[in-house]
Amino acid sequence: MKRERLDMEFIFRASPTIIYNFVTTPSCLVRWYCIEVDITNDAYTFYWQGSSESAILIDDIEDERVRFIWDDADDPNEFLEFRLYKSDITNETVLEITDFCDSDEVQEVKDLWHTLMIELKKECGG
Repeated sequence: MKRERLDMEFIFRASPTIIYNFVTTPSCLVRWYCIEVDITNDAYTFYWQGSSESAILIDDIEDERVRFIWDDADDPNEFLEFRLYKSDITNETVLEITDFCDSDEVQEVKDLWHTLMIELKKECGG
């Protein structure tokens, strides 16, 4: 199955620092992304109902970017990335997400991220 790269942008009123904490700390991740997360050094294990996935944090620039490589990824060039910056025009925070999925799952994965972003906005106030 062909893999697709997805690049999505979401606008937040919350600061990059707040959103950065929500994508890196266990107490915040469980509020919008997963039901449990274990972190040992740079190894993250995310748990959802009936499943889990492990990833290695390979890039971490505070308040700017977080990039994970999934342990079970077939392609070493695939990753999950959260990139943060302030819009010069509106002064809002832009969260860019890069993810990969099978070509027949593109809409499903986009819908999932949109749902997750609704939850994240509720949790971080913005």
